[in-house]
Amino acid sequence: MSPIRHNCAGVSRRDFLQIGLGGTLGLGLCDLLRARAAAAPTTPAAKNVNCIMIWMDGGPSHYETFDPKPDAPAEIRGTFGTVPTCVPGVHFSETIPNLAKSFDKFTAIRSICHKDPNHGGGNHYMMTGAPTPVPVGCGAFVTFHPSFGSMVSYDRGVRSGLPAYMAMPSNTRSGGPNFLGGQHAPFVIGGDPNAKGFQVRDVVVPAEITEGHAHTRRDLRTALDRMQRFNDQLVDDPAVVFDKFYQQGFDLVSSSKAQAAFDISREDDKVRDRYGRNDVGQRMLLARRLVEVGVSWVTVNYGGWDDHKKLFETYKGNRLKTFDQGLSALLNDLSERGLMENTMVIALGEFGRTPKVNKDAGRDHWPFAMSVLMAGAGIPGGQIVGATDAKGYHASENVYRPEDFAASLYTKMGIDPNMTLQSGSGRPVQLVNEGHLIKELFV
Repeated sequence: MSPIRHNCAGVSRRDFLQIGLGGTLGLGLCDLLRARAAAAPTTPAAKNVNCIMIWMDGGPSHYETFDPKPDAPAEIRGTFGTVPTCVPGVHFSETIPNLAKSFDKFTAIRSICHKDPNHGGGNHYMMTGAPTPVPVGCGAFVTFHPSFGSMVSYDRGVRSGLPAYMAMPSNTRSGGPNFLGGQHAPFVIGGDPNAKGFQVRDVVVPAEITEGHAHTRRDLRTALDRMQRFNDQLVDDPAVVFDKFYQQGFDLVSSSKAQAAFDISREDDKVRDRYGRNDVGQRMLLARRLVEVGVSWVTVNYGGWDDHKKLFETYKGNRLKTFDQGLSALLNDLSERGLMENTMVIALGEFGRTPKVNKDAGRDHWPFAMSVLMAGAGIPGGQIVGATDAKGYHASENVYRPEDFAASLYTKMGIDPNMTLQSGSGRPVQLVNEGHLIKELFV
């Protein structure tokens, strides 16, 4: 199992104050159900598109992935060559040969950019579609936006007994609900799906309790609940409220649909091998299983891309091989199963990397150019959107902002990006401020 990696900024006490525990850690099942029960219910919308986000925390290099510059000077182009894609005339870095072969399944956007070179700010911008508010702090007039996954949870609610928003193996720094409330934090799936006997916490009946015993205990509890309590007349009776949590939790634990989705061991060995027998590849496979049964948003958090040192040595290792194998398998698997029309897949980080290789053979933070992969939900395959200049310094053609990315994403999910929300202090907050659709995604 790969360790959870942090970027050069780490996660400080200030991060916790800014985004709340739910934003960084996500919630367990009991906490999630309790928070949802305390909130006003929302009406699930009749929408069909679900999303898998591969979050590459730290900022992957656009040069060594989807936007190589083979004609640039050596100190810019780096040490890798290029490989032709399945679309004539289009080349990617040689580090992602499988994605090059699968280019007919996705669009690569080379021209999204912003101006925030910090991990926290860039992370918030690309995970919410809103820049980090200034001044940073806990003042009454500072409002942090909800993440895409939390907004989808707010819009859709629980479906088929499954939380709308899940993340694995942990949540991201800006992946929380902020003013939407803890009930829209992700349900976090920890552990390594590649490990033998992998189980998702909180959603399996303990080994010492058989299924029959579990149902018997529920029936006994139901019979006891029919007895009048002394304080049944009280609206806030904690025992009554707890019954709601118990029932919702039991519904999930006893749901054959949920159990089948979480049980990755049911997957054919050949399919598992195709994704790669590692934690990241198996998380991508588990993500497919979850959206297949109706989970609206799944974030696969694959961090460790903050390569200020030894970038080329690192990219020759397993990180890009794992990413390339797992993501290409996911795209092809969804296509073969007929799931691409109602499943969107996106892969990105908070920014790109500097054009010039530094003295430590790495690249530093660079928000002025980055590459984003988008697939499914009617997004054309085999398409390059926009371009950077000849040396990759800046987005130079069909330039788009994070607001445009957010507006396009929400529109694909059936959510109006122009809607107005209300912050915890009662202030109106526009979901996306002046975002325009990336027109090439809607042809």
